Amino acid sequence: MKGIEFIVYVKDQEKSTYFYEKLLKIKPSLFVPGMTEFELFENIKFGLMPEDGISKILSSKTPHPKMGNWIPRCELYLKVKEPKKYLQRGIELGGKEISRFQKRDWGDKVGYIADLDGHIIAFAQDI
Repeated sequence: MKGIEFIVYVKDQEKSTYFYEKLLKIKPSLFVPGMTEFELFENIKFGLMPEDGISKILSSKTPHPKMGNWIPRCELYLKVKEPKKYLQRGIELGGKEISRFQKRDWGDKVGYIADLDGHIIAFAQDI
């Protein structure tokens, strides 16, 4: 493998780009109509693709992505310094608190929010 990119489908690319830029405090490495990318680490990117754009690729083989908004199917799990600050910033930017920051059975302290489209984001730290 040469790289990894995780892409979520969003209703409004510009609003979601703003949300993640302010939340993660990084500028997009790519921002063009139809795709935004944030480089999280070397060769690891997080992408935002408009749901209307991907629906053209998926065609009639799957339901339109907008049919799945606010139905969580995966999460973006980020271990960061000061996760409480990320969680608060996410809420201030329009995200929704899902589960407060607390110690979890698997050995991390984690809090969960949902982004503007209902994608789940966990901000965690090792205990």
